[in-house]
Amino acid sequence: MARLGGLLDQAERVLGRLEQTLAPGLATPDWEAASAFRWRRRGSQAWLQPVPQPAVMRFTDLQGIDEQKARLERNTRQFVAGRPANNVLLTGARGTGKSSLVKACLHAFASKGLRLIEMDKADLVDLPELVDMVRGRRERFIVFSDDLSFDQGEPGYKALKSVLDGSVAGTADNLLIYATSNRRHLLPEYMHENLEATHSESGEVHPGEGTEEKVSLSDRFGLWLSFYPFDQEHYLRIAEHWLQVFGLSEQQARAAHAEALLWALERGSRSGRIAWQFARDYCGRRRK
Repeated sequence: MARLGGLLDQAERVLGRLEQTLAPGLATPDWEAASAFRWRRRGSQAWLQPVPQPAVMRFTDLQGIDEQKARLERNTRQFVAGRPANNVLLTGARGTGKSSLVKACLHAFASKGLRLIEMDKADLVDLPELVDMVRGRRERFIVFSDDLSFDQGEPGYKALKSVLDGSVAGTADNLLIYATSNRRHLLPEYMHENLEATHSESGEVHPGEGTEEKVSLSDRFGLWLSFYPFDQEHYLRIAEHWLQVFGLSEQQARAAHAEALLWALERGSRSGRIAWQFARDYCGRRRK
């Protein structure tokens, strides 16, 4: 009997260690170790990995998107101050500064307690566990999901929808979700879904259930910020800014306009990302 009791005690200890290993996000990270973290998963284990040196981006580095910059900065300032603020969906043309704006928020407000947690789309199923982990802490957390879009039936879609607005448990007061996407509705839209639409005798159109379901997710973000392709003037202004950041004078930066336009023509796009890449190449080729 004593031997049986010893075996049961040993089995209980093994099960306890196994449960601790399998529980996602069970280990509390050192929140002072970094201002940015990545949610990592390997098999059944999940944890927050500190990012000791997050990418540095300043609001002043982002040109041509002043309205979007002002609105996101204001929303984040409200959040850090403990006032009501909204989850944010940043959508539109690629390379126009959507993810850079989120990184700029971290740079501006990290000293005031803001922490950024990056989650891939595949890991959004763990979002409820992350919410429970940070609930009640004094820091303010932004969960950042970049290039977000879903295919029909992906599990992360329902988890995100529930945390945004719909879970009986509610979300944490100290957590917001900032997501970027090239799609306003985050899900693919098909021509045949237009056939589901109905109209009344007065001609009023009512979208079908499939369309309503897709719109419902983006509707749960309280703040929408739209980004549009840059015209030539904006593109050149951004290229000038980065050329000066990399050490050129204002006159030297203006003299590079022709090469900047050729670079954009070869890439088939004018955007902040293209301007930044041009500036790196241009200055790199001219430095010993």
